[in-house]
Amino acid sequence: MGTCIICGTPVDGRICDSHQEDVVFEFRGNDPNQLVPNRFYGGTVDGYADFGLFVDLSSNVTGLLHRSELDQRLESLDLEPGDSVYVQVKNVRDNGDVDLAWSIRQSDRDFRGALVQDGTEELDADESDQDDDDGGPGPVSHTPTSTSDRDGSRETEDDSGNGRSGTEQPKTDGSSGSTDTGGATAASESADAADDSTDAPVDDTTDSTDAATDDSTGSAPAHSTPDTDSEEPESGSEPDGDLERVEIGSLADRVGQQVRIEGEVVGARQTGGPTVFELRDETGVVDCAAFIEAGVRAYPSVEVGDVVRLDGEIERRRNEIQVETEALAALEGEEAETVRQRLSDALTAEARPESVDVLAEHDAIDAMADDLLDIAEAIRRSVLESRPVVVRHAATADGYVAGSAIERAVLPLIREEHAASDAQYHYFTRRPLDEPVYDMDAATKDATRMLQDRDRHDEKLPLVLLLGTGSTVESADGLNLLGIYGAERAVVDAAAADPEITESVETVANPELAGVDAAELSTGALAATLGATVNGDVREDLAHLPAVSYWEDTPDAYVDLAAETGFDDERVTELREAIALEAFYQSYQDKRELITDILFGEDDGDLAGHISGQFREKLGTEIDTARANVESRDPDGVAFTVLDADAYAHRYDFPPTSLLADELHRREREEAPVTLVYGTDELFVRATRDLDVRDVAAAVADEVTDAGVTAVGVREGRIEFLSGRREAVVDAVVDAIAGQIA
Repeated sequence: MGTCIICGTPVDGRICDSHQEDVVFEFRGNDPNQLVPNRFYGGTVDGYADFGLFVDLSSNVTGLLHRSELDQRLESLDLEPGDSVYVQVKNVRDNGDVDLAWSIRQSDRDFRGALVQDGTEELDADESDQDDDDGGPGPVSHTPTSTSDRDGSRETEDDSGNGRSGTEQPKTDGSSGSTDTGGATAASESADAADDSTDAPVDDTTDSTDAATDDSTGSAPAHSTPDTDSEEPESGSEPDGDLERVEIGSLADRVGQQVRIEGEVVGARQTGGPTVFELRDETGVVDCAAFIEAGVRAYPSVEVGDVVRLDGEIERRRNEIQVETEALAALEGEEAETVRQRLSDALTAEARPESVDVLAEHDAIDAMADDLLDIAEAIRRSVLESRPVVVRHAATADGYVAGSAIERAVLPLIREEHAASDAQYHYFTRRPLDEPVYDMDAATKDATRMLQDRDRHDEKLPLVLLLGTGSTVESADGLNLLGIYGAERAVVDAAAADPEITESVETVANPELAGVDAAELSTGALAATLGATVNGDVREDLAHLPAVSYWEDTPDAYVDLAAETGFDDERVTELREAIALEAFYQSYQDKRELITDILFGEDDGDLAGHISGQFREKLGTEIDTARANVESRDPDGVAFTVLDADAYAHRYDFPPTSLLADELHRREREEAPVTLVYGTDELFVRATRDLDVRDVAAAVADEVTDAGVTAVGVREGRIEFLSGRREAVVDAVVDAIAGQIA
């Protein structure tokens, strides 16, 4: 019976069931049936085939990573035979074939631990394997300086509860020894390993006379295995002496040197060996590995958000700069405030754009300039603070265009800020909304995910950016749920807004709240402007998006802007229709690569044109059927086009009811200014005149008191009711609208 290397739970082996997917295994077996499905394994690329990639998991076991499992096109992979990769075993077939899935974690530091699977036995990784930088994937490897080797004495507690406890073995040569920067991973540390390997840390009784001193590089003292019998083996030493602070951005030029850095802890994860703190100052972010005992949390009182001072040696591991922590202390009072102010000043200077990057002149955008700058700063600051950005947008063509504009702007900033190859998947998420409002269902999903990421991966709470939704009081409950946990919220919406929503978010960019007419502004155009403001380098990439977001009456300025970048009216229409069709299918998925190919790809295979053709065929068939079965009404001289979508449209197929109502209204509005399309328990209102849907719903609720009538989606003219009272509700809606217009 052993204990889980992550949580310490007693297990048969080295990892519990709940943390199976948090570690990566090195497979040393010779039979594919020894592999454990759903586990992550390190491997090496063996070669390509038309249908995927072959990956060697050991010298005798090879698996297939099918192209359908990749997060990008097979031909775009920058991998050569022999390159290290991480994969997940999906299935081992009866004939011994191994099906693999791609892991978005493609860096040592992204896993919380590493183990060896030798046949069916789970073992700590061997030191000799982890010290070999030229080998396959393995855990992060560090040998930080022991607390006892730094100061000449351990802490002994005095009567006041402060001071130092314990004693250390004196150095036999009276000098600081040097450290092998390719030292053994903490997961394999043990007294026996220390005796058997010259590279392993020595214990407290080991003679350090062979440790050389390198005064020119400031090498770290010789390392000692912590005394596992001490009262507090996980405690570490604190920085002392007069080392001068250096900036994290300069560490690449200081490999091998002892340095002092100060900053904020933006991440902390426990591996099977060291504890890895992600530290940020005003110039960058770096991983700092602190080792006390294999799998034991170093500096347990230090948490994400703390400001710390850290001494350590700079090393380069697999071409990434890391700090081998020798001493660390949380700062308090004036010292902490000085560091926080330095970070804040630097972040503001770097994150705040000088002005809004206007794609085309628009009075409404000018009126929202300050709000857009505030949101752009919040996005850029989140990237710099290693805070995830979660974008929630409507599952419509306009919503997808808006979300893609922000995605296009933010991903390059994340790649620039973070060395990890999969950082863009950790720090940016785009999630379409099935409903027209940000309700409790969506907020609960987001809150659950962000709390899991905080507790399991020590991630900061995200910035939640809502596009084309969230600006009315129907979203207040969901937004307030996020606010209870302290998640930052911002809204960008060109449609209807309620002043009360400003109490539920930090910032809102909405023309109605800015006191201007938003009739000619789409959320896509607004978000594209925000994207260009966030990252001016992608301005040209975003220039055609505003035109794509309009179904009709596109402002001339946006038509001209698209044409200047090579997108004529026909091409813009194809993009819009293709996005609208794909927005319907798996509406809860971001479809990042597919949407990117449609909106930004060179499209040699005419992807957008192909999907646009399907859009026209499906919508045309549905509209022809609908128009043949509409009902005409004219109470008080107001002409209505009314369609029972349950009876005369295909349920659960394209187009969705809201899009069907839009298109039907465009075709019928010359004859009838109001279009109603209703289903089992919902009704969509479209009109050529301004209507207050809330007032309509309130009037109907007074008329049909037992129908549960409510206006759910004000921005898209949606009213819900109980299905058993459908006919009475439809009649009452017609009367209420006629009363408003007549």
